[in-house]
Amino acid sequence: MSLSVPVQHLLVYRADGFRVTEGANLGDAISVGDDLVPNDIYVLSPTATRHRLALHVHGDARIEVAPESELGTSGAALHLDCAVQLMSPEGELVEALVLVEVDADSTIAEIFLLPLSQLDAGLDYQLVDVNRDRAQRKFALVACVSFSRGTRITLASGAQCPIEDLKVGDRVLTRDHGAQEVRWIGQSTVRATGDFAPIVIKAGTLNNEGDLVVSPDHRLFVYQRSDRIGAGQRELLVKARHLVNGQSVYVMQGGFVDYFQILFDRHHIIYAEGIAAESLLVEPRTRPALPRDLLEKLSDILPHHGGRGDHGLEVQKILLDRPDAIELLRRASQK
Repeated sequence: MSLSVPVQHLLVYRADGFRVTEGANLGDAISVGDDLVPNDIYVLSPTATRHRLALHVHGDARIEVAPESELGTSGAALHLDCAVQLMSPEGELVEALVLVEVDADSTIAEIFLLPLSQLDAGLDYQLVDVNRDRAQRKFALVACVSFSRGTRITLASGAQCPIEDLKVGDRVLTRDHGAQEVRWIGQSTVRATGDFAPIVIKAGTLNNEGDLVVSPDHRLFVYQRSDRIGAGQRELLVKARHLVNGQSVYVMQGGFVDYFQILFDRHHIIYAEGIAAESLLVEPRTRPALPRDLLEKLSDILPHHGGRGDHGLEVQKILLDRPDAIELLRRASQK
């Protein structure tokens, strides 16, 4: 196993916690797409809990269970089988992904359900759609770092431009490589629930000029003039979700959110609402979120787009599990 392959984490249910209570597959757990029957009614068990599934996504898009995973067998292959749409009793659509672990003989060892929206125990969820083609893109979008509509991006001129007004070819200020041209801007509108619910970092929390609203795994860059957090390194990358304290940093649940992704020739640190944050990193998991024609057009540069550790140490959540973590980061980054 290459140590350079990053570990990614998902919060999933075991399949046996989500079973059919009415329909053709009565009593069966959620399964692979070929076995699912539309209109079956599923219920999440009150005892079902989400567990951390750690995985490696290799350069050839192979997915394996990582050694630190709470579920699965280390080194076992994982397959993204399908995306399912479920309807709640109130008529709300819930999307989820079905992941399958297989053994050395390619036999199914375990099945996991990754909800992309809130699933409530005890409610009836009607299966309305099963789609294999959509699964890869949905899985990729969860991993894509995204800014919300209205986020002000610093241009090379110093001007502040709302992200929805940026255009391909605009020159944006980057921390390490000066002015860089935007190569592509992605946009998607999703329900602000589950792994798609944005994180709000209120103005001033990390010396940001305005509220910064980003996707949960978006990493902010912090340069510590003194190592107040105890990371052992000055240049840090901190996931927005790891800063949530319910007050100055909180999850914005409900409704819809417009997400935008900015792509450059390389992975860069740019400035959003006056603070440093990463641009989209093209790696095996995020690649399916890009249009096919764009992948072909940029095929010469994408293999060298960058790595997750290029701009500093990614801080693990354990270092941030303290009430003064945000204040320490804010003070460490001040002049």
